Amino acid sequence: MATVADQASEAVPDVRLAESRGVHTPWTLASYTSLNAWKARAAQIRRHILVVAGLYPLPEKSPLNARIFGRVERGGYSVEKVFFESLPGFLVCGNLYRPSVDGPHPGIACPHGHCRRGRLENDDASFASIPGRCINLARQGHIVFSYDMAGYNDSSQIEHREFGGRREDLWGIGVMGLQLWNSIRVVDFLQSLPGVDPNRIGCTGASGGGTQTFLLAAVDDRVGVAAPVNMISAHMQGGCNCENQGHLRLDINNVEIAAAMAPRPLFLVSASGDWTCNTPELEFPALREIYRLYDAADSVATAQVDAGHNYNRESREFVYRWFGRWLLGRDEPISEAPFTVEPDEGLLVFNDRKRPAGALDSDGLTSSLIARSESRLKDALPDTAASLRRFKEHMAPALRHAVAARYPKAPLARDLGRKKSRRLIVERLLLGRPDFGDRVPARLFLPRNGGEKSPGTLLVHPGGNDALSDAESLRPGPAVNDLLRRGQRVLTISPFLVGASPSNTGLRDTGVPHFHTYNPSDASCRIQDIITALAYLQRREDATVCHLAGIGEAGLWCLFARALAPDVGRTIIDGHRFRATDDANWAEHLFIPAIRAAGDLRTAAALIAPSPLYVHNAGNDFPADDFRSCYRAADACPELRISSRRVNRTALHDWLTNPEII
Repeated sequence: MATVADQASEAVPDVRLAESRGVHTPWTLASYTSLNAWKARAAQIRRHILVVAGLYPLPEKSPLNARIFGRVERGGYSVEKVFFESLPGFLVCGNLYRPSVDGPHPGIACPHGHCRRGRLENDDASFASIPGRCINLARQGHIVFSYDMAGYNDSSQIEHREFGGRREDLWGIGVMGLQLWNSIRVVDFLQSLPGVDPNRIGCTGASGGGTQTFLLAAVDDRVGVAAPVNMISAHMQGGCNCENQGHLRLDINNVEIAAAMAPRPLFLVSASGDWTCNTPELEFPALREIYRLYDAADSVATAQVDAGHNYNRESREFVYRWFGRWLLGRDEPISEAPFTVEPDEGLLVFNDRKRPAGALDSDGLTSSLIARSESRLKDALPDTAASLRRFKEHMAPALRHAVAARYPKAPLARDLGRKKSRRLIVERLLLGRPDFGDRVPARLFLPRNGGEKSPGTLLVHPGGNDALSDAESLRPGPAVNDLLRRGQRVLTISPFLVGASPSNTGLRDTGVPHFHTYNPSDASCRIQDIITALAYLQRREDATVCHLAGIGEAGLWCLFARALAPDVGRTIIDGHRFRATDDANWAEHLFIPAIRAAGDLRTAAALIAPSPLYVHNAGNDFPADDFRSCYRAADACPELRISSRRVNRTALHDWLTNPEII
């Protein structure tokens, strides 16, 4: 078996085995020299957020079935109770504050943060007055909807800090994605209201509400003006489940997410006494540079208050002026007027009213979200050439973002020495990607009597290099020997942590809070290593064509790698009798956040078609019919072979190396 010592051979460590990234890992903020470069990056950020949140492609929107009731009139504004369905059976609850004068008015979404009393919080000494903010915005001429975070106050269908888990991660299901969807539907709700100008929508919140604000603004361009308060930092990304989702921040951070709103007006309020203490000198200048690419530097601004974590009166007055400038056309300081907050029973939606029949609990919500994802995928699965083209266009990015794998343009190869025999040359290599710091131990077997050019095969075993050749002598094992006899150059690798014993798993500190938000899963790393090795083999001048073969558990790593890598000749996949409909099996053996929402094996099949593919040992729970449907759509049925049983090596290698066999 391959060893961890082999992984870190020649004292060149793999950066993925170094200290795990987390919520408090400082980010070096990137700079962008051209508008086109930033626009491409911003599109990638938006798509990535939606993919990991299980919202790509954006789900169909069901009727809101909004209920607005309990109106009370106060001086210059009214307040009402509201609930609607962001998806069937799941409620968004809150209060609607309207000016007493006729519109049209801007609509403002007001998510709250992790204050103890949620949207009812009215203690400026400790944090904020959320009703006070809404009352003043309404008096100034905005229609304001203050709504619960999931699990707070009236929105108690789930537990805010406990909803989700490893199974849900496979589907991109978590509090973050749920709240993002709720906020998208809040914009729908605001735009549906008589008196709201649908082209003047704003959003503001502090702390976790600030996270909701910039996530919503990044993915929904209907939000024309935003003011995230006390949240955007290069050294603290948000520590709650509702601010984290698997694979979200592998290479993006909150500053870039906020910048995805550019050039729409964005205002950052920071505090001297929390993690936004550096905003005027660090995060804001980085944002302003991106706005300057649009010639829109005046559309982003910042202010800092000398206080701890807050959305206090001083912070609110900065935001009042920003919204007044961009939504009301009044660029002048606005002082907060005194206000009286309704008693709790006057704001709580279900204080004296029963929750509607059919409201989902946590398990029902998970089942509903999975069903929504599956329905969306099944409707999109291709059955014609045109639908296959559309599917590839839309779903290739989804799979790429979920797996978090990239095809390197120029993989690095460090020569660790070679061994020669009468008939064979074996090169020991360390492969990697420029600027990433990953290290993949590899062995390349070259026949001495071979021609200048010949086909190459990447052979991947779940035991790594040592399962395919002797660790000391480098003598090739039976599988490598058989391919060599057939005129193949053979590359083997030890993908990430392959062969590591249970005692070595501590090399990755997976106990870091929200580990998989900031660090790729083991399976993702292994798929990336296979892609890197393919890129290396394909770029060798002595390889005419590059084939791929995955043995045992490595078969499905190779399947996903093949789906994300171009120009592979023939591919052999050991299905390993994988239970493809069993989430527990995915979670244990092939854990990748959002992989099932991205279409799992079925999307991989569509991306591989029409290239020659042989899947054996598939078992009875393999989506063989979906694979065949994709190949029929590509008019390439002869190029696909699927066997539920294990096929012997000779037959597999005959098919791999003989283009006459179909």
